[in-house]
Amino acid sequence: MARGTPWDRQNVLHLRKRRTDPFVWNGTGTVSHVSSPQQRLVAQLARIKELSGLSLRALAREAGLSSSSLSRYLAGRLVPPWEAVVALCRAVGRDPRPLRAMWAEAAKAGAAPPPRRNDLPADLVDFTGREAEYRQVEELLRTVGTVAIDGMGGVGKTSLAVHVAHRLAPAYPDGGLYLDLHGFTPGQEPLDPQTALARLLGAVEITHPPAGLAERAALWRSELSRRRALVVLDNAVDAEQVRPLLPGAGKSAVVITSRSRLVRLDGVPPVSLAPLADGDATRLFGRAAGLALTEEEAVRQVLRQCGGLPLALRMAGARLRHRPGWTVAVLAERLRDNTGRFDAVFGMSLQQLDADQRRMFRLLGVLPGADFDAAVAGVLADLPPGRVDAVLEELVDAHLVQEPAPGRYRMHDLLRRYAADIAAEEEPQAEAALRRVLHHYLAQAVAHDEVLPSPHRGSPSPGDPAKAMAWFDLEYVNLVACFDTAVRLGVDEVVAELPQAMRVWFFRHRGTGDQIRMLDAAAAAAGRLGQDHQRASLLSDLGFAHAAAGRLTEALAAYELAERCESPDDDLAAGLALRIGFVRRDLGDLEAAQAHFRRAHELFEKIGRPAGQAQALAFDGWVTLQLGHRDEAVDLARASVAMAHGPARITGLVTLGVALASEDQEESLRTLHDALSLAEQNNLQHNQAWCHNYLGVALRVMGRLEDALDHHRRALELLEPLAEVQMEMDVLHSYAETCRVAGRYDEALALLDRTVKLARDLGRPHDENLASAARENLTKGREARPFGS
Repeated sequence: MARGTPWDRQNVLHLRKRRTDPFVWNGTGTVSHVSSPQQRLVAQLARIKELSGLSLRALAREAGLSSSSLSRYLAGRLVPPWEAVVALCRAVGRDPRPLRAMWAEAAKAGAAPPPRRNDLPADLVDFTGREAEYRQVEELLRTVGTVAIDGMGGVGKTSLAVHVAHRLAPAYPDGGLYLDLHGFTPGQEPLDPQTALARLLGAVEITHPPAGLAERAALWRSELSRRRALVVLDNAVDAEQVRPLLPGAGKSAVVITSRSRLVRLDGVPPVSLAPLADGDATRLFGRAAGLALTEEEAVRQVLRQCGGLPLALRMAGARLRHRPGWTVAVLAERLRDNTGRFDAVFGMSLQQLDADQRRMFRLLGVLPGADFDAAVAGVLADLPPGRVDAVLEELVDAHLVQEPAPGRYRMHDLLRRYAADIAAEEEPQAEAALRRVLHHYLAQAVAHDEVLPSPHRGSPSPGDPAKAMAWFDLEYVNLVACFDTAVRLGVDEVVAELPQAMRVWFFRHRGTGDQIRMLDAAAAAAGRLGQDHQRASLLSDLGFAHAAAGRLTEALAAYELAERCESPDDDLAAGLALRIGFVRRDLGDLEAAQAHFRRAHELFEKIGRPAGQAQALAFDGWVTLQLGHRDEAVDLARASVAMAHGPARITGLVTLGVALASEDQEESLRTLHDALSLAEQNNLQHNQAWCHNYLGVALRVMGRLEDALDHHRRALELLEPLAEVQMEMDVLHSYAETCRVAGRYDEALALLDRTVKLARDLGRPHDENLASAARENLTKGREARPFGS
């Protein structure tokens, strides 16, 4: 029996009459296979929720608790007070006393700490000096919560920030987050705040952030306020870039680094780094060289050449360490002979490398992206795997390349620029190397994409979908950088194919801000290649991305361009008809939407695609119901459910559940809960929101207004991190109507005001007119009511 059905509610009422029933779990009040007291208590609390048959919010209200607290109790993130356990037991008519001993054990042990996330690069084992600056940063984090470290390139800003973060890790139990903002990275544009927020939110497992900058910033502040995390925002270009990324209230902290002093960042005190003083510089140079330094004059000459920059001192020390026959005086003399560049020590470090190592260094200067692995480096330099590992190891030892995590490499911005300058002068095959890398990333993306389940193809290739998604998560920044490089170099085959290889990843991470511009450029590239079918497919995906963001006019324009491509096959034409139907439905043109859904059904039937037929039938049923033809809608929905499998049944089930709400309450709720279960089992958050909203609509029809409101609220909660503007407006409309019926007029007005603003911002006159008319009717209805009614 599905949760929340009439049978469940009757059982709950029956249980509530039996106030003295003992609480029994395996006869002893324990769960044999769960070991810790906290886990055993959580299992009992989950059992209570199961017995209640209520949503989390409804159970919290029944027990007099906040839903956020109850969520933490059920997740094991917090041990509830005994009073809360008593209240929950009484809500389901059970005696809490058998749980007292278990609760006492759990309270004594405390909640299991959540897994600590740590994205920080490794701390430097030879970190030297900066004691005063360290104390200053630590104090500012403790008192203010934010600090901005500034100074010239190579002076050690990132090293200090990461060192502080590692040292203070125990004070921030929710982990350390790191993001390179690329403010001064050669060959890359600084990360815009909207994209930066998407990546930060993704780091805290919010993979579908809202579309707007303000909404993302508010969500980020909300997430930080619930955590105690330390965030390092590295390499900021200016105050405007980081202002939306700052925390609000709470115990999280942020360290920013920048070459510029961020004087316009109100409330964020600066800590400026100067080059190391001679004493600290000498100690760092000696540690890097692995020597006891006795040649005082020669050491002073090396320090002058290095300018007190930790990066240069480490490289000079590494140079000396790799030449055991040299003295410091020899090193100083060699440095004097290379004074043509400000960064003479960089050139000096190259002299210890062989031909393969020097070429790898040069080519890494033009490599797109933030970091790389050995396979990418091998493709770049056209070297076999064994040789690549040896080359990279030597570059790491010489401090020319960093290894922030095992198997992942990156270059300091100063070294990257230096390497790129050398490549421009000495590497005629740099573009050919880049093209190899672009095709390598494309091939990897295609291979990982084929492992992921998708309605656009048959069975996926063998492999682990979770690992494939993790690869896309890890390489996403590099994939986008490669795409931009392919556009710059005119490598149209990569430009046209890469967004298609990222289709499934983008579907699950909508709102990244990159998808629309990539699809637009990809469609143009496919046109130049004469690939009309590919261009039509890309334009269809472009329209879908626009529609999900609420830009219906742009979506329709993309779909119409796709239709005009030469000879799109029936499969593509069917998908386009379905998607155009969605847009026509959302524009309020229900008859046109119905015609497109029926055209899609004909085409899917022609090519033998039952899943497509089922979708077309389900959406035909949906608009048919909205047009007022309930019996016909029921028939279409039943036909869809009978033909579909798995999550493809959701739309038909929801349509059927809503259509039956006034005729057969039991089947209506069972059908809607079946749809919700499918959405939950397949982790389809947008479908979960849709199901909750229409459970609210059905319950409103049945007169169960409080339960209906719970489901509308849950729908909005699920939509908060998603880029699903159209669905958000649908939920707001439904929620406002339920509030009106429930007599909650102020809430209804607030929801309608929000809908009007959202529709106006997106240029959506149909939705704006609907919400405005509902608002006007509600206001007039309130004015006509006698005072106090």
